[in-house]
Amino acid sequence: MDELLDHRLAEALGAEVLRATPVSGGDVARSFRVELSDGRPVFAKTHPAAPAWFFSTEASGLRWLREAGAVAVPQVLAVADGAASTGLPGPGAPNFLVLEWIDEARKPPDGDAAFGRALAALHRSRADCFGRTDRRSTGSRGLPNEPCATWAEFYATQRLLPLARLGRDGGALATAVASALERVASRLEELGGPPEPPARLHGDLWAGNRLIGTDGRSWLIDPAAHGGHREFDLAMMRLFGGFGDDAYAAYDECFPLADGWEQRVPLHQIAPLVVHAIKFGGSYRAAAQAAISRYPV
Repeated sequence: MDELLDHRLAEALGAEVLRATPVSGGDVARSFRVELSDGRPVFAKTHPAAPAWFFSTEASGLRWLREAGAVAVPQVLAVADGAASTGLPGPGAPNFLVLEWIDEARKPPDGDAAFGRALAALHRSRADCFGRTDRRSTGSRGLPNEPCATWAEFYATQRLLPLARLGRDGGALATAVASALERVASRLEELGGPPEPPARLHGDLWAGNRLIGTDGRSWLIDPAAHGGHREFDLAMMRLFGGFGDDAYAAYDECFPLADGWEQRVPLHQIAPLVVHAIKFGGSYRAAAQAAISRYPV
């Protein structure tokens, strides 16, 4: 890290930075294990060209998940959005997010079942609306989170329709596929199963955003937190693997899912697949098209 960032971290944390070791994680942010003069290790990351409110949005999402008291979430120790949000000259206002450091270990035998129960409790804690009351966008594509009254309205207007436009304009989706996605968005009340109140979602729940601490607990990081349909988090868990069957069974025991939820997994996976098609292209384009094509008019 550079001297200015060291200085700003020291001001925010009340201790000098002794050493900063780069660690992996994230698409564009630079991440570090930082050792402080008071003996604490912390996790810190900064972004070379962060959009406005980038780290404070992540911080508020972490705090929102943590306040439910259901699943382990690292404590936010300091956050600054720098020039992108303050209007100050770029070099004088570094951005950063600092969290408590989580030492990692192997997953215990009952780790997936325990996580399923914790996730059920998180979802049960509910949200005030579908979307976010602060209306801040989340994710690498800056998808909107305007408050909505129903899941069908939210998933259509805040996810599928914006992604259809982005995919068509950027060439990630053929025109016919983007049009098919728009038709799916118009049928969500029919396709989405029984109505449910908004759940408190992590919003990007793939295995890379779950850490196993030395205490055996699962910790959640890097959220795209919002109020949404709880099947969305479960669909994300299934998209890239890394969660055992015990997680889903324990979840369903604690907070039973509506009939047919497994058949709706591809519906909830459309949004992350299109995001990946836009970002990475390749096989994600075919995967997104396959998910969309499961719902012909």
